[in-house]
Amino acid sequence: MTALPAAPLPQRRAHEGGPLPRYEHFVAGSWMPPGGGRYLESTDPTSAQPWYEFARGDEDDARLAVGAAYEAFHDSSWRDLPQSRRSSLLRRLAGLVHEHVEDLALTETLDNGKLLSEMRGQLASLPAHLHYYAGLAEQLCGETVPGPHPAILNYTLREPLGVVVAITPWNSPLLLTTSKIGPALAAGNTVVVKPSEHTSASVLRLAPLFEEAGFPPGVFNVVTGLGREVGQALVEDSRVAKVSFTGSTHTGSELAASCGARFVRTTLELGGKSPHLVFPGADLDQAAVGIVAGVFAAAGQSCVAGSRVLVPRSLHDELAERVVERARSIRIGDPLEPATQLGQLATAQQLARVEEYVALGVAEGARVLTGGDRRSIAGLAGYFMEPTVFVGGDNRMRLCQEEIFGPVVTFISVDSEDEAIDLANHTRYGLAAGVWTADLSRAHRVAARLDAGTVWINTYRCTSPMSPRSGFKDSGIGIEHSAHSMAEYTRLKSVWVETREGFADDPFVLRT
Repeated sequence: MTALPAAPLPQRRAHEGGPLPRYEHFVAGSWMPPGGGRYLESTDPTSAQPWYEFARGDEDDARLAVGAAYEAFHDSSWRDLPQSRRSSLLRRLAGLVHEHVEDLALTETLDNGKLLSEMRGQLASLPAHLHYYAGLAEQLCGETVPGPHPAILNYTLREPLGVVVAITPWNSPLLLTTSKIGPALAAGNTVVVKPSEHTSASVLRLAPLFEEAGFPPGVFNVVTGLGREVGQALVEDSRVAKVSFTGSTHTGSELAASCGARFVRTTLELGGKSPHLVFPGADLDQAAVGIVAGVFAAAGQSCVAGSRVLVPRSLHDELAERVVERARSIRIGDPLEPATQLGQLATAQQLARVEEYVALGVAEGARVLTGGDRRSIAGLAGYFMEPTVFVGGDNRMRLCQEEIFGPVVTFISVDSEDEAIDLANHTRYGLAAGVWTADLSRAHRVAARLDAGTVWINTYRCTSPMSPRSGFKDSGIGIEHSAHSMAEYTRLKSVWVETREGFADDPFVLRT
C-alpha cells in the first residue's frame, strides 16, 4: 500500500484538458492504488464533463479490503474496545463531519447534481445520525431470561457479526452510507463500503475522517469501481458476514440470491412506486405541496418518490391543476445557485430512461399536462428534465407500475376509499405512501391497510434516524434507522449456566 494525500476537492471544469484529480481506494487507513492500475472518470452532470478519476477496483482489490476489515475485526484494538469507547469514536467522527459539511455537500452536488441547498441539509443532519448511533452503542446489551429452575441462569448476548459490506447508490451517497455504517460500527463490526461508480468522491473524502477520529486501521474501508468487477467480488468473499445494499430491485434480487446460497445476512433497500392517496375534505393546497415535494424534489431521484396520485374523480382536475401550476413555476438550473429549485438528473443514462418512460406513458394513453421534455439551460450542458405531470393514468400501465426515478407523476382517478387502497397496493413495491385527509379515523384506517413500510399522513419525505425504515414486497428486506437496526448488525447468543455444584440430572431427559 502507498500512503497518498487525499485528493483536493475537485471543482467544476470550465474546459477539457489537464490532469484530473485522482482518488485511490482507502484500505487499512491508507490510500491504495488499484492493483490493475486502471481508473474511471466521474462526470459532473451539470457540465457533462469529467471532473475527477477514481480507482477501478477488481477482485484482488476487493479481497485486500475485506482482508483488512477481517483482520481489524479480530484485532484486540477493536474487538476488545469497550462499548463506551466505540460510542466516543462515533461522537468524535460526528464532530469532524460537522466541520466538513460544506466540503462534503459541495462534493455531492458536483457528483450527482442535487441542489447544494439540499445536500447542505442532508450533510448537516449526519452528525445527529452519528450521535444517535453512538448512543445505541452504549445501550447494546443482552437480557436475563427466566430458566426452568431457579438454579439455572440463562442470559443472552448481542454480538457483532464481523465484516459488513455496504453497497450504496448515487442519489444520496453519504446519508445512505451513514444509515448502514452507523449501526454496523456501533455494534462492533468492521466495514467495507463500495460506493456507486457515479458518486464515489464524497465517501472517499469522508474516509480520512475515520483515521482522524481514532478508529483503528481497517475498521472502515472504501473500495471503488464497477459492480460486476468489485462489488460482486466483495459480496462473494467468504469472510463477509453481512451485505447491506441500497439500489434497484433487480440488482438486489441477484445479490440476495448470491448471499442466500451462503447464508450471508442481507439488508436490502430497493425500489418503490409510492402512491399519494387524496381523500375528500383534504387540504388540496397542502396535498399539492406534498405531491410536488414527493416527486420533484431531488428531481424525483428518490426511492420514496410519490409518483402516483390516487384522487377522487370529483377532485381530480382541481388538484392536478394546482400541481401543474406549481410544476410550471419551478426554477430549473445550476444546482450550485441558491435560487435553483430543480437540478438535473445524475447521468445521461438516467435522463434517457426518464424520456423513454414519458414516451411510453403517451403511447399507453396517458396525457401530459406539463413538462415531458428535456430542458436546455444557457451555459450548461447537463441532464435537465422538466417536471412532468400525467393525467388519464391507469394503474395497469407500465408508467404506473415501474420505478422511473425522475420528476414524473401520474394522476389516477378513483371512486372510493377501497379502490384507492386496492390500487395503491397493486404494485410489486411497498416502500412508502402518502395519505391526505382531514378525517383522523380514515387516516389511521387507511394507514393500517397500506402495504408500505412508511406511511406519511398530511406530510411527505419526513425522516429521522430514530424512526425505522423498511420496505415490503419487492421494496426490500430488513430495517434501517432506529434501534431496530442494531438487530440487523448483531447476532443473538443464548448462554445457559448451571449454578448448583455437583448437580447431575438424568442425561436422557430434556431439561425444560
